Amino acid sequence: MNFVVEGRAAFAYTAARAIDPARPSVVFVHGAGLDHSSFGLQSRYFGYHGRNALALDLPGHGRSEGPPLETVQAIADWVAKLMDAAGVSRASLVGHSLGALATLECAARHPDRVERIALLGVAFPMRVSESFLEAARRNEQDAYDMDTIWAHAPRVPLGANPNPGMWMYGESLARLARLAPGVLYKSLKACNDYAAGLESAAKVRCPALLVVGQRDMMTPPQASEALARAILASRVLRIAASGHSLMAEAPDAVLDALIEFLG
Repeated sequence: MNFVVEGRAAFAYTAARAIDPARPSVVFVHGAGLDHSSFGLQSRYFGYHGRNALALDLPGHGRSEGPPLETVQAIADWVAKLMDAAGVSRASLVGHSLGALATLECAARHPDRVERIALLGVAFPMRVSESFLEAARRNEQDAYDMDTIWAHAPRVPLGANPNPGMWMYGESLARLARLAPGVLYKSLKACNDYAAGLESAAKVRCPALLVVGQRDMMTPPQASEALARAILASRVLRIAASGHSLMAEAPDAVLDALIEFLG
């Protein structure tokens, strides 16, 4: 579904269903270099089971017009503005990686708009190595390779794929290849520069679920512990076999966790 946010085109996948103000809503916020399709299974399920499901393309990603937003705070406010454009007054938010930080920040900045938050592949601080940032700044293939390899558990290239017919490395590289120059760099830099995590976590008053992959090389599970302690009502779920790309590596486990958490 197409929207206009701050005068620019914005897109959200809605499971081919119109937004119904009478239904509860779930908003999915993807990570750096990704798009709405990273939540394909999870957003489709909720869209087909009585919810308004909006899987967003952040500015500069997927079908949403750029330029990309340069801070987590700006992304959080943009999510609230897209909810306005969609006619959604309150929603549960599900975010992954950069999207998880934006989801946390949105709940802190717009508490009346957010019912629950699920933070997938989250960490604070979410540091990005200098070599990764520099390769992304130069739009080098090395950045796309690092992003793809580090975002998956080591078992992934060995054929241990829960989705028949899906090549996770290839899908990741194809998404990254579609990005305009500078988009990945600015998104990674937003993760790296975000310093308000614990302060914002302390402001969150809605229930929170943190889902982390035990084999995550980008946001190791122990890096989420400080956030979990800072959020008043939170719990942590660790998925043993998954890396950072939880929605693809452990799609059923993530979906089951969201079904249980969102009720």
